[in-house]
Amino acid sequence: MSRRFTSQRRISLSDTGVTGRLRLDAIARYLQDAATEDWLDAGFDLDSHVWVVRRTEVVLHEPFRPEDVVEVETWCSGVAGSSAARRYSLRGNGGGRAEAESIWIHLDRSLRPKRLDERFLRVYGASAGARRAPTRFTLPDPPAARSELPWPLRATDEDRLGHVNNAAFWFPLEELWSERLAAPARVRVEYRRPIDRGDEVLLAHAANLAWLVVGDEARSAARLDPEGARETE
Repeated sequence: MSRRFTSQRRISLSDTGVTGRLRLDAIARYLQDAATEDWLDAGFDLDSHVWVVRRTEVVLHEPFRPEDVVEVETWCSGVAGSSAARRYSLRGNGGGRAEAESIWIHLDRSLRPKRLDERFLRVYGASAGARRAPTRFTLPDPPAARSELPWPLRATDEDRLGHVNNAAFWFPLEELWSERLAAPARVRVEYRRPIDRGDEVLLAHAANLAWLVVGDEARSAARLDPEGARETE
């Protein structure tokens, strides 16, 4: 049987901006939490498995209303070696709809890629079907002609793996694009390398693209398509 897992989140005051729009960082937390809950509900544990996000794409179809309950349905949508794709469908009880997909890399406790085993495939393989999890980065590196500003990190950005949590990568996009994120819109974030609390980070941006840069290296890349609310690939 194809496994699907559903959980609920109520949109809180801290999840919204001044206009009442559900922020991208809040959506990223919803996705992360739903994935963890599904994993535990399926009988796996958090101590012997580590998952890190390689890429997330969120497609905003209809705006959510403040204080509404959001149903988050998630399922495995592809596998490949040590990686898996996870789709999400978010629907508000008073309107609002978004679709998303994240690509996750499975690691061992020493943070090296660990191949997906037979137990994982028994639980999640049916919903993935024959689709492979696409792991290739597709967004460009930052150009020489770009704008930059410092992006200070906070203690609350760091998770228990010792790196900036994936949801915190969406804060700078809210800073840049908050007035352009009304549905419909599509945003993709690629997590290229970890960012640590002590890193000196610059937020670089040009047109509909943004990067978090440490030294000469783009640690993440993001793209906004304000007319891009088509079906997730």
